[in-house]
Amino acid sequence: MEDPAGRRVDYGQRHLAESDLAATPLEQFERWYQQVVDAGTAAVPEPNAMTLSTVDEDGVSARTVLLKGVDARGFVLYTNLRSRKARGIAHDPRVSLVFGWFGVQRQVCVRGRAEEVPREETEAYFTSRPYGSRIGAWASEQSAPVDAATTLDERAAQLRQRWPDTGSAADVPTPPHWGGFLVRAHEVEFWQGRTSRLHDRLVFSATGTGTALDVAGNWSVARRQP
Repeated sequence: MEDPAGRRVDYGQRHLAESDLAATPLEQFERWYQQVVDAGTAAVPEPNAMTLSTVDEDGVSARTVLLKGVDARGFVLYTNLRSRKARGIAHDPRVSLVFGWFGVQRQVCVRGRAEEVPREETEAYFTSRPYGSRIGAWASEQSAPVDAATTLDERAAQLRQRWPDTGSAADVPTPPHWGGFLVRAHEVEFWQGRTSRLHDRLVFSATGTGTALDVAGNWSVARRQP
């Protein structure tokens, strides 16, 4: 294989100055997110993909999940509530998120605490999912061992017979073991790659007056060395 130490990418497309930063972390995130979307899938195939890190009895684990919402409260994702990530959150709600938008030489790092979203939000989102994804939520006991991929295929086929695709949002009920998590951030870092590894890192940190992402008074901003 190639020697990883020999690979070099020189970042230098942009510079992130304090004067460029929005007044709130929500506005800055929305601004960058839209710019990533506008850059196209050739640059960043899935702008809403993020790495979620959790801690359980066995230590730290990380995986890629999809952002399904962001507002003044924080960042929202959905999952099987029996999964390893959900068990980790139950063990310790402190989590981190990383949006690796390397096609545009940017990343956003979030630190915060996760909590379950209200059940009505989970149900509203679940009914918006494609039929196959709703069946999959029932078919998979996420993170549990399985003897073969065909086992999941057979289980999904049985569930399609139980709940045929009627075209109605209510044709597959929301599993009781499936739900959402809201990550209430206390730190949001915006990282811009620069040449010679002198990257820009501007960090919003909660001041203790609140964590609403759309209130400028809740946050202080500091530059960190790369």
